Amino acid sequence: MKIVAVEPIGITAERSESIKQELAAKGHEFVWYPDRKEDPAVLVERMKDAEVAIISNIPLTADVLSQCPALKFLNVAFTGLDHIDLDYCREHSILVKNASGYATEAVAELAVGLAIDVFRKITFLDGSIREGGVRGAFLGRELHGKIVGIVGTGAIGTRTAQLFQAFGCRVIAWSRTEKPGVKAMGIPYVPLDELMRTSDIISLHVPLTSETKHLISRELMAICKPTAILVNTARGNVVDMAALAESLREGRLAGAGIDVYEKEPPLAPEHPLLAAPNCVLVPHVGYATREAFDIRIDIILKNLEE
Repeated sequence: MKIVAVEPIGITAERSESIKQELAAKGHEFVWYPDRKEDPAVLVERMKDAEVAIISNIPLTADVLSQCPALKFLNVAFTGLDHIDLDYCREHSILVKNASGYATEAVAELAVGLAIDVFRKITFLDGSIREGGVRGAFLGRELHGKIVGIVGTGAIGTRTAQLFQAFGCRVIAWSRTEKPGVKAMGIPYVPLDELMRTSDIISLHVPLTSETKHLISRELMAICKPTAILVNTARGNVVDMAALAESLREGRLAGAGIDVYEKEPPLAPEHPLLAAPNCVLVPHVGYATREAFDIRIDIILKNLEE
């Protein structure tokens, strides 16, 4: 079987050679590419003879997949699958499996970190002091005692809730599927509009589907406390970005911490969040820790073995 790692996915050259030898001993060919290329023509060239392709969040369209006739299995080193044409895969019996769970800690910690940054204005103050600034009359805000609304209580949402609880926050939740384990943590489920209306921090942890696109709408943001902040480490299109920028500019939300966008960075110069006040932006790094990547490699190798 020909197995192609279309991109490095955190595998070092040394680890790649070890994997190659292990698979060769079982009669398989392993090809590892040390660079990430999203050009469809390059993807086709790398995958055209592969029976198994290992890939993270590079978009795979039906056009690309149709030029890879040997493909049997997509081993996705990522949690979400919305970047892959799953309809094509189903129609052509291509098995798709993700690396669920590898970045639970990483994303949950970033969600809390973004909330702290927005509340304490760490990024802003770093820039200020480098330009000779002083504290002046600045006052930040604490997590302790705040109401945190968790939107989506999968593994990452649940872990994020636990971390906020450790800071002394009161946590409430909304999810399409309510989980007894979350209720056992003392976290009540509430309607989404109630969560938006009462929360000081709103943290998003839902997948992107046709039902969740722009789930956080202009109308829902309009009922938030003007002191509330929004943290999104889920998917960009879960939020109406233009409405979010407008809410920040008009003071209907106090701040936002954003890791995900409609498309992967770089952002277009005219992207509305670039000019929005009190908005901390990072380039989709929630999953990107050394620890998470090591776990991810183990998961995809386990998926491959299975």
